[in-house]
Amino acid sequence: MGFFAEAGPLAVFVSNHLIPEEFEFDTGGEPCYASAADGRRLAPGAEVRLRVVGTRVDAREIFAVGTVKDDYLGLLEARAGA
Repeated sequence: MGFFAEAGPLAVFVSNHLIPEEFEFDTGGEPCYASAADGRRLAPGAEVRLRVVGTRVDAREIFAVGTVKDDYLGLLEARAGA
């Protein structure tokens, strides 16, 4: 279905439709989204850059939907020497 990310106190849901096509859900071992082309993995604890595309305010909560499918968004990887 997708995954949840945290942006401060806000929980953001990212749907399968808003994840790049090269990522497929992999249930082998730890469930994650993996790219067969280059081995990148969207797994629990990974840092991602996303864009909030919609919100809904309830009496007690704020719900948000995000995307990692646009340019300059998605999995953040540590740089060499960082």
